[in-house]
Amino acid sequence: MRWGSPEKIHLTLKFFGNIEELKIEPIVKSIEGPIQTTAPFPLRMRGMGAFPHLKNPRVIWMGLTNGKENIISLQQRLEVLLEKMGFQAEDRPFHPHLTLGRVKSNRGREELVGRMEKYREEEFGDFQVETVIFFKSDLRPSGPIYTPLREIKLGGS
Repeated sequence: MRWGSPEKIHLTLKFFGNIEELKIEPIVKSIEGPIQTTAPFPLRMRGMGAFPHLKNPRVIWMGLTNGKENIISLQQRLEVLLEKMGFQAEDRPFHPHLTLGRVKSNRGREELVGRMEKYREEEFGDFQVETVIFFKSDLRPSGPIYTPLREIKLGGS
């Protein structure tokens, strides 16, 4: 396993890949409206799972409930705007989650799956969604380095 460090845990609304720096400001301007007209809201962390599925975990995640519909609605509105700007929409449904780690080998997989099944319905607490941050991600062998480029507050505050 390669566990993510707690300060790097985030919820991805849209992954852009490599984009030219001059596109950042138009993207931010395009998505400001829907973000600023969305009131801050709580999300509850609940349950653990894996992509592609629990029996063959590659990515370990923590699920989100109680407020999930707010984040899904915001993501869908942003996706429509960004598609109009030429960014291809995702071909799979948006599944809001917090990535906790990535499986690097099958060694110990049964033990990992057993432990995750124990927490499938566990409540881990709530947090308030107040900000959307546009990050630059530099992938390194030691793990990603996230640099915040722009921050947009929900509710326009």
